[in-house]
Amino acid sequence: MPAFQSKKFRPNSYQNSLGAFYRRNLNSHPFLLFGLPFMFTIVAGSFILTPATALRYERHDRRVQQMTKEEELGIGKDRRRVDINEEYYRLAAKLQDLDDWENKRVKRLPGENDGM
Repeated sequence: MPAFQSKKFRPNSYQNSLGAFYRRNLNSHPFLLFGLPFMFTIVAGSFILTPATALRYERHDRRVQQMTKEEELGIGKDRRRVDINEEYYRLAAKLQDLDDWENKRVKRLPGENDGM
């Protein structure tokens, strides 16, 4: 006799339970006992999540408000006026700093070919 039996132990009260009924009939009616409840869960979840998603977008719309013309014009009052010539000369001054550079060789390791 093997150490463990292949038949699982189930008490007598298990035979009359809903789990036992489900296990007995699952092989003979797989769509009715597994596929139909699964599809129902997917469809019901869709109907439940639709209002929740709509609520999310409504809250987002409340945060983003439409601006009036006065507010729209008031935004640019304290901004700096941009002059294209001034910006060109300011950027050109930064580029002149690039002319003062010196080429420095990296010290090679002993025995390494320096390519010359």
